[in-house]
Parts: sequence; C-alpha cells; structure tokens
Amino acid sequence: MDINKLIKENRGTIIDVRTPMEFSGGNAEGSINVPLQELESRKEELELLKKPLILCCASGGRSGQATQFLKQQGIECYNGGSWLEVNYYQTQTA
Repeated sequence: MDINKLIKENRGTIIDVRTPMEFSGGNAEGSINVPLQELESRKEELELLKKPLILCCASGGRSGQATQFLKQQGIECYNGGSWLEVNYYQTQTA
C-alpha cells in the first residue's frame, strides 16, 4: 500500500498519537489527536472513523506501536511516520 498516495488523495483518517501538548504545538491538517496511551480505551471511536487509519507521531516510533496494536484489533491502519511527513504529503497534488 502506498501510504503517501493515501495521504495525497485524502483517503482514510489521520490519527496523531502524540500527547495533547505535543499535538497543540503543531499537527497535520485535519488530524485527530488520540494519544498512544488512550488507544485501547478509544477503540470503539476509532472503529467508526473512515478507514484506513494513517497513524503519525513525532518520528514514527509511537505510531508504529499504535499500528501494531490496532492491526491486532482488526482495524485497517498504516504507520505514516512523522506528522511533518504526513503534513508534507497532504500539500502534494494527487
């Protein structure tokens, strides 16, 4: 799956798994903040969002953990890496 293409074509939902403080300092346009430690308790909310979920964080580490957890829960998702990269691909034309 070409994650960059998914982002460019605005398919799916972008989930930022950083802390609310980090998220408030800058985030990808239209992304939703669901901190890594809240994923399990907000699973039902995530299941209702447009798929696939594209997860991002500061560097890709936490979003990688989130991707692994959500895939185990049967949720279609991909690790988008850094929110800065996701933001960059959003500005590119499809």
